[in-house]
Amino acid sequence: MASENTSYGADKIQVLEGLEPVRKRPGMYIGSTDQRGLHHCVYEIVDNSIDEAMAGHCDHIIISLHNDGSVSVDDNGRGIPVDIHPKTKKSALEVVLTVLHAGGKFGGDESGYKVSGGLHGVGSSVVNALSSYLKAEVYREGKVHMQEYVRGKPKADVKVVGKTERGNGTKITFMPDDEIFDTLEFSLTTMLAHFRQQAYLTRGITISVMDEREKRPEEDRNLTRLYRFQFEGGIAAYVRHLNQDKQPIGEVIWFEKDTPDGFVEIAMQYSQAFAEQSISFCNNIHTIEGGTHMTGFKAALTRTINAYARKEQILKEKDENLTADDVREGLSAIISVRIREPQFEGQTKSKLGNAEMKSVTESVVNDKFAQYLEEHPADARNVIGKCLLAARARMAARAARDAVIRKGALEGMTLPGKLADCSSKNPEECELYIVEGDSAGGSAKQGRNREFQAILPIRGKILNVEQARLDKMLANNEIKSLIIAMGMGVGEVKDISKLRYARIVIMTDADVDGAHIRTLLLTFFYRYFQEMVDAGHLYIAQPPLFKVSLGKESRYAFNDAEKTKILKEWGIDPKELENQEESEEENAEESADAQPQETEAKGKSKAKVAKEAPKTKRPNIQRYKGLGEMNPQQLWETTMDPSVRVMLRVTTEDAEKANAVFTTLMGNEVAPRKKFIQTHAKGVKNLDI
Repeated sequence: MASENTSYGADKIQVLEGLEPVRKRPGMYIGSTDQRGLHHCVYEIVDNSIDEAMAGHCDHIIISLHNDGSVSVDDNGRGIPVDIHPKTKKSALEVVLTVLHAGGKFGGDESGYKVSGGLHGVGSSVVNALSSYLKAEVYREGKVHMQEYVRGKPKADVKVVGKTERGNGTKITFMPDDEIFDTLEFSLTTMLAHFRQQAYLTRGITISVMDEREKRPEEDRNLTRLYRFQFEGGIAAYVRHLNQDKQPIGEVIWFEKDTPDGFVEIAMQYSQAFAEQSISFCNNIHTIEGGTHMTGFKAALTRTINAYARKEQILKEKDENLTADDVREGLSAIISVRIREPQFEGQTKSKLGNAEMKSVTESVVNDKFAQYLEEHPADARNVIGKCLLAARARMAARAARDAVIRKGALEGMTLPGKLADCSSKNPEECELYIVEGDSAGGSAKQGRNREFQAILPIRGKILNVEQARLDKMLANNEIKSLIIAMGMGVGEVKDISKLRYARIVIMTDADVDGAHIRTLLLTFFYRYFQEMVDAGHLYIAQPPLFKVSLGKESRYAFNDAEKTKILKEWGIDPKELENQEESEEENAEESADAQPQETEAKGKSKAKVAKEAPKTKRPNIQRYKGLGEMNPQQLWETTMDPSVRVMLRVTTEDAEKANAVFTTLMGNEVAPRKKFIQTHAKGVKNLDI
């Protein structure tokens, strides 16, 4: 034991200098090294330009995706300073791009910024560290200053490379490092959603996005290559955008107030939808997990509506107060605050921690929203009417839920009869397959591993929960069985820690009905169990479409491309095989039409030709249209065996986009759904009806 301790000395302590810590642990700075982290690098650079805009020095930002895989961000702000830094004796540009926690955002009133999103001062330097190449061009006082870097290290000092007639500004061009990132493929679709959001939040800014890539990912192929976002209406226009496919109640409610502790701006509007969509920001940074400003908004909203309803005697003395859930049903809201020294939790800034912002936001909402209700009594009554309807539905849902629980208690909390449960009681290793139909359910029950795999067959199409409240939902037997099987409850008593399975797997047929059932289930999980989806518990099984056999060898293909690849590996030309099958069909038709004598003669002739022709390989291709067509062994080998199966994990990285898609596809409004189908119809392949 002593010898082991003596071998651990000072020489074993590593000291990472400069930007080495970033390259060693990139996830600490950008969250992850997948596509999300890749996009985060672009956002960090754009955030610096947005900070210039919020300071009143920039009104146009241009983001370009280049054909070589690099990205550039060009703004017309003041330009990063290039003079010599008094402490480091290096150009300020080099300090900003090579030193962690260096920037103009730490000095309060004496700094270059009153408020900023790039709080930590690591954005530019982190992007530099994680890029195989970065070039900074600064336009100041008619000169172009330039410096290049390789993996965070400068190639040379900052130098003047020419003159310019354009105004001041900064252009950063970088190539993400393939040694760091799992993928170098940018998604224009994802980035557009982010930059549109930034344009809404910063009135007067124009954000242009250009895609110069020749080869684009599939999700971007139908998009145009140039976009320009500018919204004079600010966050009020943002709320109108969120509610464009809904039935809004009244106009958008907008108010703002500048306080000594920070600036608060809020836009909100109710609709006839059931789901709430409140999105919060601090210094234009999307605080995905909310924080103190969101807590203050929710508390004040509930208090103000209850106070007004009591004052106007809409709520009587005997009536219960409206709950937080009642007053937020059907609400779309943007909560945007700007403060001098924000305290975010983590470098990715997902939650605001400034304690004072709870009382500040609460005070602003109490004053401004109460004033709005007093000045607009008709709208106020419509809003409170919506909240009262939600309250009645909540009480009905509670009664329905209690009835379900009572029934379960009378039966000894038994699980649904059609659930074939697994024997393991450890949720971490258990998985639940939701299977379409009894035939597929039968195959899945026989083919599964009974130790950790449970099967729940559902009959037909479940209720569309986008158009139904909780009380109606609990009256649906299929949904009720699913909720009881999962074990985590629903509504007010929901507890994700009680989830009985680590993986909930949707397994439906590869046809239109299967896709519809899958969409209904995804809507159910997204609307009522989003925390389960966010935690990564929801999956979609990927059963194969084809079984390709040649002699004694059989292989499975999940799509046409894989089928073609298998045939080519076996030395078979798919086109030649297709032509041969068509030729045989034509010959068969001719033979059926011919006279008996001619048929006999042709048969002899064909036999002769067959003897002379070389023997060709003829694979047997079986197309599966439903899971019920597979025997239990095939279903296990292709779809359920953890060692070989392919499953898609369902995520909601872009919750706003996901919400819009569910509203469009499953909501009450027909026109947006029709437009969606017409827009995407040409992209549908192999449609089975």
